[in-house]
Amino acid sequence: MEKTLGALAELVEGAEIIGNSDTLIKDIEHDSRKVTEGTLFACIAGAHVDGHTFIPQAREKGAVAIITDNEDAPMPAGMDVLLVPDLSKALKVIVPFFYDYPARRMRVIGITGTNGKTSISYMIRSMLRKMGFRVGLIGTIQIMIEDEVLPIHNTTPDVVELQATINRMLENNMDYVVMEVSSHALDQDRVAGVEFDTVVFTNLTQDHLDYHKTFENYRSAKAKLFDSVSRRDNVKNGKTAVVNIDDEAGRVMLEHADCRHITYGIDNDAVLRAENIQVLADGTRFDIRHQFGTLPLDLKITGIFNVYNVMAAVGAALAEGIPVPVIKAAMEEFTGVPGRFELVRGGQDFAVIVDYAHTPDGLENILHTARKICDNRIITVFGCGGDRDRTKRPIMGRIAAELSDVIVATSDNPRTEDPAFILGQVVEGVEQAAGDKEHEAIIDRREAIFHAVNIAKKGDIVVIAGKGHEDYQILKDKTIHFDDKEVAMEAIKGKIGE
Repeated sequence: MEKTLGALAELVEGAEIIGNSDTLIKDIEHDSRKVTEGTLFACIAGAHVDGHTFIPQAREKGAVAIITDNEDAPMPAGMDVLLVPDLSKALKVIVPFFYDYPARRMRVIGITGTNGKTSISYMIRSMLRKMGFRVGLIGTIQIMIEDEVLPIHNTTPDVVELQATINRMLENNMDYVVMEVSSHALDQDRVAGVEFDTVVFTNLTQDHLDYHKTFENYRSAKAKLFDSVSRRDNVKNGKTAVVNIDDEAGRVMLEHADCRHITYGIDNDAVLRAENIQVLADGTRFDIRHQFGTLPLDLKITGIFNVYNVMAAVGAALAEGIPVPVIKAAMEEFTGVPGRFELVRGGQDFAVIVDYAHTPDGLENILHTARKICDNRIITVFGCGGDRDRTKRPIMGRIAAELSDVIVATSDNPRTEDPAFILGQVVEGVEQAAGDKEHEAIIDRREAIFHAVNIAKKGDIVVIAGKGHEDYQILKDKTIHFDDKEVAMEAIKGKIGE
């Protein structure tokens, strides 16, 4: 992949080259540690780190030019400079062009919504692979190129990382990219240059209001994904919007999608409608009614929320032409996603479930599901993250108190906030609804999990919510290794004497 500096400059109105326009650019990077020979180094001035300070390191590693919007930036000797009016806007144009728009040469499925994105993405991946397609996945847990696993730091990477990742998928002969698309990414246009083919809306409940400020802004950000399939400059045909019509915001998404619609729901008439639903301890059975007739499913995953997730994934598969028998076979083999209603089995006579639920709606969903399969008490361990939406903390406390028998409030990822302050806001909600129910506030998450496991009796369900697949905890001054599943297993083994 090579472009001249001049060719990149031509894309940006007001761009100026200080140096040689014929300089050959072989890569674009904003992390000086990843720079290789021939790189254009993007000097991003972030909240905590200014990329300009890393110009010497980038030059040492082979960078031949920098791109910046700072007229007063140091002009490094021996390097050309591409000066642009707005660096963020310039990268959103330059980077997809540099990689020759790789998303245009594969089918791309985007999933947005508050809850369910990860599960749906894995379900879609399973069906596509069952059909024989090669699939790349970009999501909350990880990036996958077929079975190769890469780490990820944001649900949707920034435009530089994302385009490089999609291009890598193209070079590895992927047929499909299945991507979770966050509201932050849509609002910040991190998916610039990505042409989606099928877009999926799951639901919209309270989350990220620390960033979006209002629910309306949050909804509008999600709707941008559906605007994207309506663009007149799209080069691929066959766009489809798959939308949960039981969610009020679903109708808004449909208004933004000038393409084929596949709606799904339980309560409202839809193209895909779930009927005869049986939520069991070890799985779920239901029928999907559609124009092809009825698709009976006997699944290894449980919960009414997974009924919605399955319908969303089936809708996307149908949009992409996957035959019904393949859909049925893949979904009935599907066993779940790490950290999503995941059972921790250590030989105990009570259940321990780890789930990523970190929103009011997410917590409510898993606790309702737990209640349907619980023989005795529900013991809930949960917390709320720091430097995030504070308004949901008492709400989640109240939900936990209403739907659990024992509540253990604790820390999540406190980040720069005081964990005791966060916990205090959660406990406000717990105490509003707990009545005479047993409830504890234990700041140390490890101690909280051990406490919940130690008080659990036969037939109880211990729900550990909030972190799911995460194997770290973000504190004020450091990030430590912390895995809810590992800690729970340690507590179980200690209790049963193994």
